[in-house]
Amino acid sequence: MAESFVPQGMSVPFSLEAERAVLACLLIDPECLDRVQASGFRTEFFYRPEHKAIYNACLSIDARGDIVEPVAVITELQGSSQFGDPAAVRQYIKELADLLPSTQNVESYTKVVQDKFLKRALIETANEILDEARTDEENADMILDSAEQKVYDIRQGKNTGNASKFGDILIDKVVPHLTNLSGPDREQYLGIPSGWGDLDAKISGLNKADLIIVGARPAMGKTSFALNMAANVAKKGKKVAFFSLEMTKEQLAERVISMEARIHGEKMRNGRLSSSDWTNFSTVAGALHEIPLYFDDTSNITTNEMKARVRRMKDVDVVFVDYLQLMQSGTRAESRVQEVSQITRQLKLMAKDLEVPVIVLCQLSRNTESRGKSHRPQLSDLRESGSIEQDADIVLMLFRDDYYQQDGAEDENIERNDINTVEVLVSKNRHGPVGTVELAWNSEFTLFTSIDKRSADAEW
Repeated sequence: MAESFVPQGMSVPFSLEAERAVLACLLIDPECLDRVQASGFRTEFFYRPEHKAIYNACLSIDARGDIVEPVAVITELQGSSQFGDPAAVRQYIKELADLLPSTQNVESYTKVVQDKFLKRALIETANEILDEARTDEENADMILDSAEQKVYDIRQGKNTGNASKFGDILIDKVVPHLTNLSGPDREQYLGIPSGWGDLDAKISGLNKADLIIVGARPAMGKTSFALNMAANVAKKGKKVAFFSLEMTKEQLAERVISMEARIHGEKMRNGRLSSSDWTNFSTVAGALHEIPLYFDDTSNITTNEMKARVRRMKDVDVVFVDYLQLMQSGTRAESRVQEVSQITRQLKLMAKDLEVPVIVLCQLSRNTESRGKSHRPQLSDLRESGSIEQDADIVLMLFRDDYYQQDGAEDENIERNDINTVEVLVSKNRHGPVGTVELAWNSEFTLFTSIDKRSADAEW
């Protein structure tokens, strides 16, 4: 990080002593590297370029399974651009090894180094915000969102804009991730289970930074599908934020109770619950009272406002949005098509910036109604903009054949068979194959379940 971002008269925040003490501990005791990495320490925390080079050398040696010690580090750094010649490498490593700091305090040294890094990052970010405000090229809302995002990134420990070398990414991110996926606790590093094993096997669960579109015609069960998934995720202890631009918080909560307590939706609306219904209600309400499922029914919410609320909630694992066609971009657009393009791009950026899966419901066009005998939806049926398909990592489409075979299919309140088969068409999957997953649909309780219960326990 260059010194040019520091205001005149202000010194660059860094601690040479703490940086050297961290490296000295690594050279004295190889076990310190595990302790340092466990604290979330990263190469970029160092201010001095030669210290970054030494730390990366330690990581490379450890990744090969070799022991981190002075001779190995010197050999690894031969030809490094950060040192003038091999003699300079040997001399500097010898000086570090001779410091003899207390390895018991290595975590304290890393905290000092990290604290200085965060202060440097805040100074740089503050200057960027000042520049954006002075140029007057963006409106205040855009600048505020950008400023909030930058500060959030610093707090989350993200690099706020510098390019990363492939080798650094490999060592800092890819190798630890694959190691975790191969270890005994691999489940906590997989995508979040949706609650339906067959679907998880197809899309590898709900993964960070993914934008997942769920498309269907009206009355096909989009909201119920999302609520079922949200409840499944929340019951596993994952924090869920559910934004509904169509239904109220009370209506959403009633639907969750209906499907979990197996109480007919009509009874939830008219209050005619039997004694057994009240028993089921009380049992389920008590069991679900503390699940981390949060509903927000703000109308006309923009993506930037949504992102800000998710940030303030902290530690949200999954975000649901019901539904895309009711959203507004918050900025001027020449047409609705252009506005939807802006919204889907913002939703994808929200998923990426917050590192959470974002599941967005979307209405399909009427093309499915006039497609002869086969009414199965296609990607081209996504309404209003091709950018929906372009920005999405995964596109799921819901299809119930009985919907088209019974009269009055447009009316959600008309009684149908209690249990039907729903096809979940995986029409786009950036991470794997496309295909079809079948779920059982119970319209009485607006409930989706796996047809083969055993599949819910299958490993994926």
